[in-house]
Parts: sequence; structure tokens; C-alpha cells
Amino acid sequence: MSGTPGRPLSAELSEQLVAVAVDILAEEGWGRLNSDRVAARARAGKAGIYRRWPSMAALARSAVSRFVLVHPPEDEGSVRADLVALVGSWRRPLSREERAVASLVGAARHDEDLRAGLDAALVHPLTESVEQLGRRWADRGDDVPTERLALLRSVLEAFWWQRLTAAGDGGMVAEHVERVVDDVLLPIVAVAAEPARR
Repeated sequence: MSGTPGRPLSAELSEQLVAVAVDILAEEGWGRLNSDRVAARARAGKAGIYRRWPSMAALARSAVSRFVLVHPPEDEGSVRADLVALVGSWRRPLSREERAVASLVGAARHDEDLRAGLDAALVHPLTESVEQLGRRWADRGDDVPTERLALLRSVLEAFWWQRLTAAGDGGMVAEHVERVVDDVLLPIVAVAAEPARR
């Protein structure tokens, strides 16, 4: 967040502006996020927006960078169960936060601020989650090579972007999620001791 010399910026107004930006991104998309709409919804002046963020992309980055879309699962006792838990959110419709992030995916190709926001919300948490799982598996005796963990992270990221950008509400049926785990993710980590899916 930026600022100019003068009166201290109101934290309450800053939070209100961010919340409004998230609502617009989630409900209407990146193309509808502009200072006029944010100011009108927040009942604030446009100057108050630009005292905090130099552009709408910077505001969007500030908003979505607060989200963590991937969380490491609790220890489920096996590699397969851990992976099923990691992607458990795929069975639900996109949340408000996910819809806001999804609205930035196309434009982020051409904007550094938007890319940084997506990295903070999805890429970095996903990387940390896979690294944590790798350490957990090694502690249990299911050591997965570093290059395999890197491939797993890349494939998971591709599926997450697909979920965010596909038509519909983003929810997958449980059977399809488990099929992705069994047919795509488990072969990557190649843990021979894992039982076959019934």
C-alpha cells in the first residue's frame, strides 16, 4: 500500500476499500474494477483510493494477496489420503475469494501486480503445502525425490488454475477428484506401498 505525506491513512477505510474491491472482482470481474465503482460502493472519494494504491492493479494485488487458497492438510496417515485431503476444496463451488482470484488470471499475464497477487494467494501456499507434505512423507518412510515433488506441485498448480478458470461453479464430484488423485497425482510420487483405489 502506498501513501502520501499528510494525514495518516484510515485503516478502517482501507479495509472497506479492499472489501469492496474483492466484492467487485468476485461478482463482476477484473474488467469492472475501477476507481469510480470502488468509490461509489465504499461511499468514499477517489483521492482516498489513490493515496493508498497507485492503480487498480495495485489495489487488486493488495486484496487477493491476503488470501491463502491452499492449506496443508492434517496428517491423514498415507500419501493418498494426504493428497485427497489437500485437494478436498475441489469438491466445493468457488468461494468469494477464489472467484476474485479467478477474475485476474487472464489479465495477470500482462501485469506484474496482478501476477504477484496470484502468486501470493495460490502459488506460494501451494509450494509450501507440497514441501510440507514431502517432509511429512519422508518422516513416515515414504521419501519422495525432490524432482518428483516439483512435478507434483506443477501438476497441482495446473489443475488449480483449471478449476479457477473453467466454466461453471468450479466444483468437481468426489469421484472425479479421487480419480485425479489415483490416476495422475499418485503415479507422480510413485510410492509403491500405497494401496490401489477400490
